[in-house]
Amino acid sequence: MLNQIFREHPEYGSRLESLQRFRDLYVGGEQFKNNVDRYLVKRQREPGDVYGERLGRAFYENYIGSIIDWYTTTLFRREPVLQFEGATEPARKFYNELTEDCDLRGTAVTDYLRKQLTEAMVTGKSYTLVDCPRVDITPATRADEDRTGLSRAYLSEFDAESAVNWDRQPNGELDWIVFRTKRMCASPDASWKWEMQWRYFDRQKFAVFRKVEGDKGDPQQVDGGKHALSDAGIVPVVELCLPEGLWLMNRAAYLQLEHFNKSNALAWALTMGLFAMPVIFSDREWSRVVGESYYLQLGPEDKFGWTEPEGHVYEIALSNLDRLKEEIYRVCYVLHQAGGSLSKNSSLTGLSKLRDYTVTQEILRGYGDVAKDFLKKILRMVVLARKDTMRIDVSGLDEFDIGDFSSELADAQQLLSLGIQSATFKGQLFKKLALKFLCDVNQTVKDQVSREIEEQLSK
Repeated sequence: MLNQIFREHPEYGSRLESLQRFRDLYVGGEQFKNNVDRYLVKRQREPGDVYGERLGRAFYENYIGSIIDWYTTTLFRREPVLQFEGATEPARKFYNELTEDCDLRGTAVTDYLRKQLTEAMVTGKSYTLVDCPRVDITPATRADEDRTGLSRAYLSEFDAESAVNWDRQPNGELDWIVFRTKRMCASPDASWKWEMQWRYFDRQKFAVFRKVEGDKGDPQQVDGGKHALSDAGIVPVVELCLPEGLWLMNRAAYLQLEHFNKSNALAWALTMGLFAMPVIFSDREWSRVVGESYYLQLGPEDKFGWTEPEGHVYEIALSNLDRLKEEIYRVCYVLHQAGGSLSKNSSLTGLSKLRDYTVTQEILRGYGDVAKDFLKKILRMVVLARKDTMRIDVSGLDEFDIGDFSSELADAQQLLSLGIQSATFKGQLFKKLALKFLCDVNQTVKDQVSREIEEQLSK
């Protein structure tokens, strides 16, 4: 186990640099500026002081970050609909609390799910640990578990850079996994030091190791034992892994970097063109600095000029930048949002724009399916950890316009007019409509509405 904990998976080492690059491109702002020397390409034989000045003037137009945020915001315009069937009253109370505070830090399930999906769009993967608090006493009954807080399952998120080593079964399920995290902590002497932690989880047990910056020797184990899902024999970690077609950052990152370098090169050329350079025609040696700290000395018979591709290089650069921007939006399935004065999109007909948006809606539904499956796995793992006897279902995340509800209501009325004699069908239909309309209310209210519908139809 120790060999597994302190080693790195070969895939982790090969992907780490790319993951850091993807995160900088998504965040932008000061984080990108601090690492700009990794991305602004130095020209051949470019003087160091000139390159340093270009670094200081570098700017970043963050299209891909805005696209990812648009997807997650649009997808979760309506909250997912959770249904708990066969649950006891204490279990219902717990799951209602879980939807409002899933990580013991006040984060609602919808906000947590949005964050995890955003993480996966940037780095391709995200991880959720299902855990329960540990207490010093051994509860004798389920009531004791609830009273001591042992049954209060919660979620913890880990990003792709934290998962440093793992192994899988032939069917792809995790056999064990190691997360390595780093944080700043206060030491006893009131100084601040970096603390490294390793968390190991397999099908039966977990272990936590810790080492503080400056400590000599190997990391020390600070916790360990059986985890919340040891009785079920599964690793208590749910992995959200996006298919290549939905991993937006991987599709657009290098287009974004090309746009970054081209736009900064054009901005630098335009800036330098604003500073006039004196030209001295003289046979005498000239050593004085004039103008904007630059000058060019030519002999009386010398000639000097500039060369550029026919068609004016600045216009070509502007056209190329607009094409790169449009391509970023195209590979992310939101071409209708590209805009721009030179964009071909501006001349599209209403029908063509509608067709482009239809593609975007299908991609949104694909993300919705991934998010619902991920949430189902998490909640069903919580059920296993608590040993509840109930069924959980997740629906929704398939409508992206508030106006869609009116059409769905009309469809429901037509279905009811068919006279289908099924109480179960009517119950599911009524609950779906009611919960979608009440998507923003408290989960306790939603649960109460569902039960009242069931009770009314059973009479």
